[in-house]
Amino acid sequence: MSHSRLARSAARVLATAMLLTVVAPAPAADVRFFPLPGEDGRTLPFSDAVQVGDLIFLAGKLGNIPGTRELAPGGIEGETRQAMENIRATLLRLGASMDDVVKCTVFLADIDEWAAMNAVYVSYFPKHRPARSALGVSGLALGARTEIECIAARSD
Repeated sequence: MSHSRLARSAARVLATAMLLTVVAPAPAADVRFFPLPGEDGRTLPFSDAVQVGDLIFLAGKLGNIPGTRELAPGGIEGETRQAMENIRATLLRLGASMDDVVKCTVFLADIDEWAAMNAVYVSYFPKHRPARSALGVSGLALGARTEIECIAARSD
């Protein structure tokens, strides 16, 4: 085989190896699902949280009193406080804290209640402010005023 032919063959092998590296699937991340039992002990049709590597994705939390369908009293402020406490409880159960939260999405039944919700929300993040989105929606489960979901990055 001539030198130029050998060089072309080697280049093709290298190009194929590079292509396989680009299109080969990455190793599966360590994914853990944390189901949430319902009031009657049956598992609900979603996970309370899902951990992928160092990231923890929390399901949206309402301001309901844990283990019940009863919303905390006090309107948007009471529900926001309870939703944030529900978030804190899930994070603690998974070995994380509010300091690990990097992103939140806040759903509001009435966008005009944003300021009142925000006054409670910010008190849960004294060290940093996670990235956040907030939007008004046409309705939430249980007739709630707010639902908040978060992503945390564990800082071991």
